[in-house]
Amino acid sequence: MTEAQKQKFELYTSIISTVGGIEVKGKTMPYTSANGHMFSQLNKDGEIGIRLPKERQMEFLNNGEELFKSYGATMQGYILISEEMLSNPDQVATLMKEGLDYVQSLEPK
Repeated sequence: MTEAQKQKFELYTSIISTVGGIEVKGKTMPYTSANGHMFSQLNKDGEIGIRLPKERQMEFLNNGEELFKSYGATMQGYILISEEMLSNPDQVATLMKEGLDYVQSLEPK
């Protein structure tokens, strides 16, 4: 793991720790899940994606944000957390909580 990847992992885990009740899973691909549904991921490029309800996702896409990609695949339902958003970890923590709330509202897997 490069130093930049370590820094992103530390940022990702610090944001998760502020939400509470969530643990990071995955050895090579860190992610979070609840109710059997993944709702955030840190990809190999050090980018964070958060799964949000369709309406919230569209708000971000309409404001110029992008869909999250991991291992070359576009992750439907996930927004890419931009570097600008990462400069405000509290905002990202709020989005993480929204993602958690969203997957907890889904039928368990």
